[in-house]
Amino acid sequence: MTAKRNWTVFKENLGTQNPVFVQVLGICSTLAVTNVLRNTLVMCLGLVFVTALSNLTLSLLRNRIPPRIRMMVEVLVIACMVILVDIYLKAFYPDISRQLGPYVGLIITNCIIMGHAEAVALTNPPLISFVDGLSAGIGYSYVLLVIACVRELLGTGAIWGLPLLGPNWTNWSVMVMAPGGFFVLAVFIWIIKGWVMRPARKAGA
Repeated sequence: MTAKRNWTVFKENLGTQNPVFVQVLGICSTLAVTNVLRNTLVMCLGLVFVTALSNLTLSLLRNRIPPRIRMMVEVLVIACMVILVDIYLKAFYPDISRQLGPYVGLIITNCIIMGHAEAVALTNPPLISFVDGLSAGIGYSYVLLVIACVRELLGTGAIWGLPLLGPNWTNWSVMVMAPGGFFVLAVFIWIIKGWVMRPARKAGA
């Protein structure tokens, strides 16, 4: 029964309860860091780490946290996880850390992390909370990686520095700018909600 519930939560965060294209959370970072695939991957790994472990930690502490200071404890736990990610990047990947700039630190303000900590981690056992945080991070990540592939390919003619569109390709400069992120995200949501999820909605109706 527990395994089935964990699997249900995992699938929902990837599909029908996806934090980006269903709940429309974490949009700022979706637009800010998806112009280069490598930076996007690093940001996604950092967010998965923070979301999963902060959910697990808060669930373990949930019976010891007084309700009136729960928000302070949530922020403190999430901030500790973010600091670990930031220190790791500065120590081992200083170039990527500089390119991401303040966005790593701003993971603490990501609505996905706070939302799942408040709605799931403080009211559920550790395992289901960890699965929820992990799957929410993965659900966020695959959307960002798809958007980053499209933006980098059209914006530079290459993915991960590998030229794919040939020397005659004219770079779409707007794709590596913020408006390009808005455009690709909107098209992605339109395709998923208008075409991929439509049969499921009709079947449920």
